[in-house]
Order: sequence, then structure tokens, then C-alpha cells
Amino acid sequence: MLKLENVSFAYAINNKIFDDINIEIDTQEIVAIAGRNGTGKTTLTRLIMGLLHPQAGRIKLDEMVISDKPPYIIAKNIGYVFQNPDHQLFASTVYEEAAYAPKQLGMTEEERDKYVKQALINTGLWDKKDFMPQTLSLGDKQRLSIASALAANPRILILDEPTSGQDCRERTVLLRLMRKLNNNGLGIILVTHDMDILAEHAHKVVVIADKQIAYAGTPRELFSDEKKTIELGLELPETVRISKEMEIELSLTPQELYEKITAGRKKNA
Repeated sequence: MLKLENVSFAYAINNKIFDDINIEIDTQEIVAIAGRNGTGKTTLTRLIMGLLHPQAGRIKLDEMVISDKPPYIIAKNIGYVFQNPDHQLFASTVYEEAAYAPKQLGMTEEERDKYVKQALINTGLWDKKDFMPQTLSLGDKQRLSIASALAANPRILILDEPTSGQDCRERTVLLRLMRKLNNNGLGIILVTHDMDILAEHAHKVVVIADKQIAYAGTPRELFSDEKKTIELGLELPETVRISKEMEIELSLTPQELYEKITAGRKKNA
């Protein structure tokens, strides 16, 4: 379990981003972080990663306090993937890029080769291990950033707007990878403004508003209350909107919507 206990943070005096927030995040689930622009979604993940440190309170992973630890210590347990992969990639080959974190963490050569190979296989990049990262497509670059984090063998992976700027195919590939990794035991913290992704893939949602945790619960509970969703600065996912307009039971995914429409037709036949 990842816990934030009475955490406060400000970039400037008298301008708090968070004010005494408390939240528990299940490290076995896909947990989405949402909220209006400027509410501190990315700041929250950087606090978790040790890139920033709270002015008050603490952050714990199980019983270990991590809010006073440097990023290289936290990276043994939590991987971080930036929104723009070009801010993260620097090595001359895909393999060397993925191997950087394991080297810094002091893994043996045998361990490093094992985790790097598995990370590149999982992300579909093993056949491109000798390519220059700068020549890859945006989708491949994003998956290489994920592979670089996975090669450190973390328990949790933070994805900051991972589908930003990607076409439909690349977006689908990345989301399938995310679900596969989670099914294999990796916890995912997903920062996203895309409510369709949130509705379809997240087990839990954390919404930040007014320097506080304004909501923590399931997507279904959140979107069943349209007024609350709008008050939090969020849009209803398309499938939720359609199911409400059709006056059928709330649906979070296209598949769920299709099944309920089909079941209704059979019932009325």
C-alpha cells in the first residue's frame, strides 16, 4: 500500500498546491489521478518519486517512509514515465537506454541482461534493441520509456499522460500493454485527462481539487453522479453519456454498452 499522510506542498510561500492531504493507493491496481489543469496531478507523482519533497507530512510504501529518500532509492520500487519521452531518452541504442537504470541500481550483469531483455520483449521492442531511440516513432519511444522503467524491476509504474499525442493504433497498443503489466502484478498510477481511458481501464480514481483529495473511489461511483463529475471539472466518458441518453444502466466501456443494448433488444423481442 502507498500512503500519503498529512502531506502539504508549495512551490512558493502562501501558495500551497496540497494542504494536508491523505490518501491510500493500492499497489496492485490501476489507479488514475485526475483533475482540472493546474490542480497538481504531476506534482503529486513527483512527490511520490522523490523528485520533490513535502513541506509537511510523509509518504510511505508499506511500512517504509519514502518521502525523505532520494529518487534513485525510490526507483528500486517505483518507475516513472514522463509525458514526453524525448525528455527521458538519451542513450545511443534502445538496449543501452533500457539498461541505464539497472546499471545505476547496481544490478549484476546477469540480472541486468535478464530484466532488460524481458522489458524489451514485454514492450515489443526486442527486435529494435540496436536502433537509435531518436529514430523511433512516438509510440515506440513511449514504450521504450516504459521498458527503461520496467528494467529496474519496480513494484509500481507511474505513467504521466502516456497516450498524449499518439494516434489510435499506438494508443491501443500502449493501453493493452498497461493492462497486461497490471495483470502480471505491476501496480499502475496513471495521470490522465482522458475520461474514456479512465472509465475503461482504472480500478480506482483519485481526483484533486482545491488543494485536497476531492474524490477517491471507483469510476462507476464517480460517473453515476453527473453533477459531482462536472463540479470536479471532469467530463463524462462517451459511453457513460450514451448510456444516460438511452436511459439504460450506466456503461463504462464500449463492450459493456454493446452488451446492455443487445440484452435489451433480446428482452424486448
